Amino acid sequence: MTTDTTAEAGRDFIRDIVQADLSSHKHNRIVTRFPPEPNGYLHIGHAKSIALNFGIAQEFGGQCNLRFDDTNPTKEEQEYIDSIQADVHWLGYDWGKNLFYASDYFERLYDWAEGLIKAGYAYVDDQSQEEIRTSRGTLTEPGKNSPFRDRSVEENLDLFRRMKAGEFPNGTRVLRAKIDMAAGNINLRDPVLYRILHAHHPRTGDKWSIYPSYDYAHGQSDAIEGITHSICTLEFEDHRPLYEWLLDKLPVPSKPRQYEFARLNLTYTLLSKRVLTQLVRDGHVSGWDDPRMPTVAGLKRRGVPPAAVREFIKRIGVAKANSVVDVGMLEFCIREELNRTALRRMAVLRPLKVVIENYPEGQVEEIEAINHPDNPDAGTRKVSFGRELYIERDDFMENPPKKFFRLSPGNEVRLRYAYFIKCTGVIKDAAGEIMELRATYDPLTKGGNAPDGRKVKATMHWLPAAQSKPAEIRIYNQLFANPSPNAADFAADLNPQSLEVLSDARVEPAIAEGNSPDPMQFERQGYFVRDADSTQDKLVFNRTIGLRDTFAKEVGGKS
Repeated sequence: MTTDTTAEAGRDFIRDIVQADLSSHKHNRIVTRFPPEPNGYLHIGHAKSIALNFGIAQEFGGQCNLRFDDTNPTKEEQEYIDSIQADVHWLGYDWGKNLFYASDYFERLYDWAEGLIKAGYAYVDDQSQEEIRTSRGTLTEPGKNSPFRDRSVEENLDLFRRMKAGEFPNGTRVLRAKIDMAAGNINLRDPVLYRILHAHHPRTGDKWSIYPSYDYAHGQSDAIEGITHSICTLEFEDHRPLYEWLLDKLPVPSKPRQYEFARLNLTYTLLSKRVLTQLVRDGHVSGWDDPRMPTVAGLKRRGVPPAAVREFIKRIGVAKANSVVDVGMLEFCIREELNRTALRRMAVLRPLKVVIENYPEGQVEEIEAINHPDNPDAGTRKVSFGRELYIERDDFMENPPKKFFRLSPGNEVRLRYAYFIKCTGVIKDAAGEIMELRATYDPLTKGGNAPDGRKVKATMHWLPAAQSKPAEIRIYNQLFANPSPNAADFAADLNPQSLEVLSDARVEPAIAEGNSPDPMQFERQGYFVRDADSTQDKLVFNRTIGLRDTFAKEVGGKS
C-alpha cells in the first residue's frame, strides 16, 4: 500500500516546465526516474529527489522509474539495493513494475560505444589516470591532446574489444569520447566512457571486464527508458552539455532533457556520503540507521513520520539556487505531525519515589486517562494508582527558587488524571542524596479539581511504582554542535551531548504491552518510539524529538 501524496504537491519551476510540456503536447505522458547508485544508504537529501520525481509522476498522471545506476561493482552491494527500495516505500512511493538497472543495458551501451569509435567520436587511451588528469587542463588553461587520440578506427576497435575480453589489467586503458580538449567546460575534454575493472558484479557476475562511466550510462539509460524529464541536482549542471552531446551522437530511442534543482543543505547536518561512511566506520554512530544520522533509515529508527518528511520537502520547495535550510523547519514538521497523530502516554525518565502516607496500604484504583486530547475517537485507558508512585526527579526541589510551582516541601500539586498531593517529608541517604519523598493526598480531588475551589499551579505526570515497567530511554540530540559543521574536519564539530542513555526510566504498562511501532508522546517529555533493540525483557525507546526546541540553549546558545 502506498500513500497518495498528490494533494501535497506545491508549485515550482520544474512543475511549471512539466505542465508547459504537456500543454504544448511536446510530451503526452511524463516519465521521471529516481536513479541512485547502490553504494550506500539514502539520506534526507535523496528524500527530496524521491518526493520530487515520484510526486511529479503522481501529480501529472505519469510514471516514475526506480533505476539503480549500478556501474561500479566494487562499491555496490545488495544490502544497499534492499535498503533503497525499503526507504522509497517508507516515504510513501511505489515504482510498480518500473524497476530497472543500468546493468540491464550493458550490451546496448557497449554496442553504442563501438558505434562512437566507428564514427570517430571515441578512442582508446593508454595514459594512466594521473596522466589524464594532469593533461585535462584547468578552468583557465586548455587541456592537451592525448598522444593516443589519433589512433585509427581499426586500432581503437581492436583494443576496445580486447578490453572487453579481459586481456588488460585494471587501469591500463580507458575509452574516451573525442570532443574538444580546449572546451571551456572541462567535462567536454574527452571524458572517460569506459574503464577496465575486473570485478564481480552483483547482477552480471563476471561477464564484464569493462564498465561504463556514470556520465555515459546515465543519459543513455534515461533515453532507453523514455524518460522525459531527467531531474538532478545542481552539481550536474556542468555535465548537461556532455549528456546532450552523447544523446546527439548515439542512435537513442528518445531524447530526454536534463533539469537541475538545488540540493538540500541543512544546518547541524552533513550529507556527504564520505562523511556518513566515515561516521559509521569510525564508530561515531552505531550504524547507518543510528537515529542521529540524516539517513532515511536513521529518521525511520528515530520515529520520524514519513508524512513529516514529505511536508518538510513541500515547505522548502524546489529552487534553482543553493541555500541552507534551518533544521528547525524539519523539527517543526515532525512536531506538528506527531502532535496530531501520536497517542499520549506517561513515562518517568529519572524516577523519584513518592510514598503517599495517608493512602490505604495495598489499595490500587484504576484512573482513567485520555489517549489524545484533540481526538475523542482515540478513547481512554486505565492507569493504576496506589500508595507508592514515581515522579520525575526534576519535578521536586527541596529549596525551590521563586516561581518553582512543582513539588517542594509543603507545596501542593496536581497529579495528572489523579489527585492533589502535598510533600510532607524528604528521605536522604548518608551522602545527602534525596532517595524518597513522603506525601499526603486529598481524596476529594480525584480527577484534578478541589471541591473547595482551591487552585494549584502545577500538574505533573507520574507512574505507579508496582505496575510501571523499567525501560532504557535514549535521548538523541543533533550529531553536530556547530550549525555549519566542517566536512573536512567533522570530528571536531561532533556534539558530545548527542546521546544520553537513561537506564532506569519507567513507563506505563500500556506501553510495554502494546508493542506498537508507532511514535507516542510521553506527556511533558517529548515524542518517543520503540527501538529495534527493544525486547519484552528489556524495553528500549528512542526520543524522536522534544516538545519544544531546547537544543540551541543546550549547546551554548549557538543558532
